[in-house]
Amino acid sequence: MNRHPRFVLLACVGLALAGVLFIEVPALSGKQEHATGATPPDDGKLRIIGFGAHPDDNEFRAGGVAAMWAEQGHHVKFVSVTNGDIGHFQMAGGPLAQRRTREVERAAEILGIATQVLDIHDGELMPTLENRRTITRLIREWKADIVMAHRPNDYHPDHRYTGVLVQDAAFMVTVPFICPDTKPLERNPIFVYYSDGFQRPNPFTADVAVAIDEVFQKKIDAVDALVSQVYEGGALGSEEQLRQVPTDPAGRRAWAEERHGNRYARDANRFRESLIRWYGPERGRQAKYAEAFEVCEYGRQPSEEELKRLFPFFPDSPKE
Repeated sequence: MNRHPRFVLLACVGLALAGVLFIEVPALSGKQEHATGATPPDDGKLRIIGFGAHPDDNEFRAGGVAAMWAEQGHHVKFVSVTNGDIGHFQMAGGPLAQRRTREVERAAEILGIATQVLDIHDGELMPTLENRRTITRLIREWKADIVMAHRPNDYHPDHRYTGVLVQDAAFMVTVPFICPDTKPLERNPIFVYYSDGFQRPNPFTADVAVAIDEVFQKKIDAVDALVSQVYEGGALGSEEQLRQVPTDPAGRRAWAEERHGNRYARDANRFRESLIRWYGPERGRQAKYAEAFEVCEYGRQPSEEELKRLFPFFPDSPKE
């Protein structure tokens, strides 16, 4: 049978369109990620992953201990769960997200660790199933021994929901049939919280305190890389603050060292009892700067000996 050329053309177009409909296209989750550092090798070293709500939270709360782990050859990764795209008083959106990603990448280079920024809008993080799966996969991919995050009773909703998401993943990382595309962990990690000052419904408990004096300058170098937050004040900055900050690089770094040094010195005084417990009276009293962590009741519950192995910085920690 002869067919009109126009009919043939339309039929071909229709078949082509139908074929497109049946092509399997990856789901567009909106979670495009920028990462540095491949999954580490199985070399017997510790694997630590930290989840901070914004590109700066991990660095402020655990930059010192991350540098200390890295110096011993252990594998550390910081994940910023949101991209920080409203965290500035003068700029926002994609340009700010890209800027803050570059800042934490530079900080990661200084600390000797890996970093990753998830493309979730700042201020809009929710404890959804999709986000829980993302956190679960990241913990599994890193094969984490230790997972760090905010407590879920923090002042900032992004901080709170980061804590909730990590808590929700604490059991799921070992369950085979959730996220079956990522191999489940054979052993549950230890989950710890970053320190904070909030009292309700319960105050922070310093189960572990680490003296960071030996890497303090390296931590300040990493802090110095977070220009948009440290020197420009982030979301709550102002022109007045900018006028108070030195403009030359050396002057700015000295300014950051004084202010952040005071912050970590206050933490050392606040957690002095825990420092003495882990280091002994003499060294515990001498520690000038510190970071502290609370063991989450979810995940594996470590003994004191296991904590010494996982935080191998104390006088009687096992030596490899």
